[in-house]
Amino acid sequence: MLSAGLCWSTSGILVRSVTLTDAWEIVFWRALFMAVFIGACLVMWHRQRTVERIVAVGRPGLLAGCLLASTFFFFILSVMQTTVANSLVLMSTAPFVAALFGRTFLGEQVPRRTYVAMAAGLMGIALMFVDALSSGGMLGNLLACAVPLAFGANIVLLRRMGASVDMVPTVLLAGLVAVAVALPMGWPLTASWHDVGVLAVMGVFQLGAGCLLLTLAAPHLSAAEIGLFSLLETTLGPVWVWFGIGERPSDPALLGGVIVVAALIVNEIVGLRSTAETTRRAVRLTGQEQS
Repeated sequence: MLSAGLCWSTSGILVRSVTLTDAWEIVFWRALFMAVFIGACLVMWHRQRTVERIVAVGRPGLLAGCLLASTFFFFILSVMQTTVANSLVLMSTAPFVAALFGRTFLGEQVPRRTYVAMAAGLMGIALMFVDALSSGGMLGNLLACAVPLAFGANIVLLRRMGASVDMVPTVLLAGLVAVAVALPMGWPLTASWHDVGVLAVMGVFQLGAGCLLLTLAAPHLSAAEIGLFSLLETTLGPVWVWFGIGERPSDPALLGGVIVVAALIVNEIVGLRSTAETTRRAVRLTGQEQS
C-alpha cells in the first residue's frame, strides 16, 4: 500500500507534462495503457485461466471496476478545472470516508491510534486548505470531492470480496470501462507522440501499478489503514510538481504535508509494535498451554 501511494503521487507532475488539453483523451490513453499492463500481468499469472479469473469477479467485481474507473474521470476532469493542489487536498479526505464506510458496511473497528492519526492528518489537511482552496475552481473542487466517495465504496467491495476471489481483474475491468466511455468523448484523437509516451508512463506506472498494488493490499489491511496510506498521494504529489516544474507549495501546505506524513509514520510504528506485542503474547500462551 505504501508503494501504491508512491505510484499515485506522480499523477500531478505527469499531467502537467502533457500538452494535451482534452481531459477525455487523457483518460482514454491512460486507461488504455493501464488495461494493457494489467491484462499482461493477468495472462502471465493465470495463462489459460485468465478469462475464468476475470469472469469469477462477477457483478461485485464489475461494480468495483466501474467505481475505480469513475475515479479516473473525476481526477483528470478536476485537475483540468482547478489546481493539482486543490484536487489532491480534497481527495485526501479518502481515509475518513474509507474508515466510515468500513465501519458502517463491514463492521470494522477502527483502532484508537488510527483515529488519532486521522485527527492529526485532518489538521495537516486544514493547513493545506488555506492555500489550495483560495485559488478557486469550484467545479474542479466538486469533482475532486467525488473521488474519495468512489474510492471508499471500492475499498468496501475489495475488502468484502478479497477473501474469496482474486480482485485484480477489477482493475482491468476499470480500464476497459474507462476506455469505452472516454474514446467517443475524446474523438478524434490528437495527442502527440510525446504526450502518448507520458500517458503510457501514467497508465503503466502511476495508475496500473498503483491500482494493482492497492488490490493486492486490500485483503490484508483495514479500510481505514488503506485510506491513511493513500494520503501519501496528497503530500508527495505537490513535492514532485515543485521539483519538476518549480510550482512550489506555500509554507502552510508544506507544513500540512509534514504533519500528514508524520501521522502516517507514527500510526504504522505504533501498529507494528502492537502487532508484535500481540504475537508475543500468543506465543507465550501457546507455550504455557503446551507445558
